Amino acid sequence: MNTDIHSPTALDQLAIDQLVLISEIRVDRRTARRLLGLGIRVGSRIKVTQQRDKGVVIACEGNRVALGGTVASKLFAKPLDLSETR
Repeated sequence: MNTDIHSPTALDQLAIDQLVLISEIRVDRRTARRLLGLGIRVGSRIKVTQQRDKGVVIACEGNRVALGGTVASKLFAKPLDLSETR
């Protein structure tokens, strides 16, 4: 697990129940559009609720979304600062 709080971490490397902010998405346009349709974009606040092999299940804006390992490894997040929570 990445311990540097200033460095983005891939979603497949995050601890369960950690609240994070999506900071970078490194996927092709088609996948980016699919993620956008699911409400997942740079700036989204998410929480990993389950890890399944290399894939993850995340909570995002009241929805739960399962992401495969390939996609989860290309989405990067930073821990959400407590001052940024609603």
